[in-house]
Amino acid sequence: MGGNRQAVSVVLDEALRVRLTSLAGSTRGQVRAVLRAKIVLAAAAGASNAAIARTLGVSVNTVRKWRGRFTAAGMEGLKDAPRPGRPRLYDSRVRLAVVASATSAPPHPESTWTHRAIATQVADTTSAAISPSQVGRILAGLDLKPHKVRGWLTRRDNPQFWERAADICNLYLNPPKDAMVLSIDEKTAIAARSRKHPGRPAGTGRPPRQEFEYIRHGTVSISAALNVRTGEVLTQPIARNNAATFIDFLRMLERTINPCHAIHVVLDNGASHIARTTKAWLADHPRWHVHWTPPHASWLNQVELFFSALTRRVLRHGDFPSRDDLIDKMDAYVIAHNTTAKPYRWTYDARPLKAA
Repeated sequence: MGGNRQAVSVVLDEALRVRLTSLAGSTRGQVRAVLRAKIVLAAAAGASNAAIARTLGVSVNTVRKWRGRFTAAGMEGLKDAPRPGRPRLYDSRVRLAVVASATSAPPHPESTWTHRAIATQVADTTSAAISPSQVGRILAGLDLKPHKVRGWLTRRDNPQFWERAADICNLYLNPPKDAMVLSIDEKTAIAARSRKHPGRPAGTGRPPRQEFEYIRHGTVSISAALNVRTGEVLTQPIARNNAATFIDFLRMLERTINPCHAIHVVLDNGASHIARTTKAWLADHPRWHVHWTPPHASWLNQVELFFSALTRRVLRHGDFPSRDDLIDKMDAYVIAHNTTAKPYRWTYDARPLKAA
């Protein structure tokens, strides 16, 4: 009886067809999203559920499900439904307090944090009871190990941290309407290095091999602006990381962004950002609204996610025989990134964001 069920009709306008065709041909999209796009395109072409199932190697029920959901809700119907599960025991305020404690100096006279000490600190600052074991689970999920901290700068324990952190998180979660939201920073002293000897590709049971000796060819620094709404990035090589260079970068953004849009920008407390001339330029351009990160809280600046991905995918194991070659490869990566860019997920629960 189920095999004779009348298949629902799928009709696509040109915009939807182009969007689905692009998704179906994507080599970087999620496998399940690509499959669902192929099902809808085949259905719109008049194929039966059974024929689509045979072609794509899935069950008829799978085809019927996504065909029906698309007909009922369009592209929204192709998204995964919310997963059931137990709600979180602790809200973003408590989780943020756990991170803030673990990344600050421990209470006198202790030299390192324990889970019990963090739980006590969180209870004192938020009036929320949390067990040491739950603190441990939160820290493990964040890959935070306060007992192994090697840094020498710690977060300042003052109300400004909470005010600035809340302001930036709210900006990410609730960006102002008709405004551009940018996350800006510099990545400096990127080494252009070439290996003395060629590497060897991976083999069965053996990872790729890379020679540890290298030749230096200088360094490159870049400024980068991340569009928080879209995930797209604009980068520019810079000769010096100073206020004059930074203001030139801001001027370039000012010229390229629609003059009807306000600009909200997330900045850290780098010398070029807080220089007197930079603040004077910002004051002379009232559509620019700066949201300052607290000191030693770079994890609040989303452009750091892009830098992390750039380092892993291009820089860490790259071979660059010249500065120009390094710049060309970074530019190529940025162009490819922007063709499939998506906004980074911001959950306001103190978990590290996932770089694309």
